[in-house]
Amino acid sequence: MQKSVTIGFGLAGLVWMGFIAWLVMQVPMRDGSRDWFGSMNPGGWMAWTFPAALFFTIIAGLLVLFTWLAIRFPETPRKGVLGINSTRGDRLFISLLGSAFICLIWLGVVGTPVWGALVIALIYAAAVFRWV
Repeated sequence: MQKSVTIGFGLAGLVWMGFIAWLVMQVPMRDGSRDWFGSMNPGGWMAWTFPAALFFTIIAGLLVLFTWLAIRFPETPRKGVLGINSTRGDRLFISLLGSAFICLIWLGVVGTPVWGALVIALIYAAAVFRWV
């Protein structure tokens, strides 16, 4: 059972990496170079840019990874500094939700680019996984 689960999720990881490679190839070209922020679907109902597509691809990859971790290495909930019992999936959700608010606050106070917010969000996520 465990070997088939590992092989299955390994194949899912290869498909995910192949999808990212395909996504990079879909980035439009402008003046001989890739336009990383250009529309990947001109005239479409949603402004799909490479960063937006990569964001959703990473979220999907995290969900697959955490599903594999839950199957392969089951855990019991632990109580952190917030006083709530949480599992890895709970901590992922808390860190993603908090990171969204960090980025929104950054956009409201500082504006673009949001690289600083990304650094703060990564530190926040590491703290959530360590202490929550």
